[in-house]
Amino acid sequence: MSLAPTKIRAFRRKVLDHYSRYGRDLPWRKRVTPYRVLVSEIMLQQTQVDRVIEKYKGFLAVFPDFNALAKAPTAKLLRLWSGMGYNRRALSLKKLAQVVVEEHKGRLPSDPEVLVKLPGIGPYTSGAIAAFAFNKPVIFMDTNIRRVYIHEFFQDRKNIHDDELLPLVRQTLPAKDARTWYNALMDYGTMLKKEHGNPNTRSAHYTRQSPFENSNRQVRGAILKALVAGKPLSAARIVQATRMEAERVTKNLAALEKEGFIRKKGRTFFI
Repeated sequence: MSLAPTKIRAFRRKVLDHYSRYGRDLPWRKRVTPYRVLVSEIMLQQTQVDRVIEKYKGFLAVFPDFNALAKAPTAKLLRLWSGMGYNRRALSLKKLAQVVVEEHKGRLPSDPEVLVKLPGIGPYTSGAIAAFAFNKPVIFMDTNIRRVYIHEFFQDRKNIHDDELLPLVRQTLPAKDARTWYNALMDYGTMLKKEHGNPNTRSAHYTRQSPFENSNRQVRGAILKALVAGKPLSAARIVQATRMEAERVTKNLAALEKEGFIRKKGRTFFI
């Protein structure tokens, strides 16, 4: 699909007008630095914005830069991360900080092709960091961006593939100030979900997130929450503290130890 210049201008005006009126006041949009943007993007990968806002400032207060994060004690790191879920992101973020310090002299690369090779960063996050941290006019896709383009350009279609959307993202991206444009798209997409249902249900990539209640994620999170206090616990005490089935706790203790979240000494586990 090729858009006429008049249609591109009208679309940009609609998105930017909404942003000028209703743009969200988010902490990572203030005093923009590569590190602050990186932390926000990793937190936002699987966690709602409101929950990230609660955790973001406290995390930066304890780990204000790459050097501090690279040296972070695992227990303290997971304690600060607790409540956001998907704790593997915290360990990946620490590993990323170590790579930046050791291989990039403490400076986050701006090239998406280099960023995507860092721990915990995929195609979307590499593009988002390039745009939000370095104001680069890169092309990337996320759920909010997808929602905007489906709503505006494919109102009568289903099973829409990103391959159809990305050319439109490229055509409509302004030559200057990619950061403002993508912030505007994010906020417009958030509004669409609240006021117009969820256009992403018509995407070929749409999947429903599995329920958290009684999931393996819930068991793992409960185990880590019991251990972040710092006191070593036996498997029996962890079962008691988490109120989870003993078999599931035992299975996840082994997995968490293998993945490097926890350690075992004798009969007790600790972080």
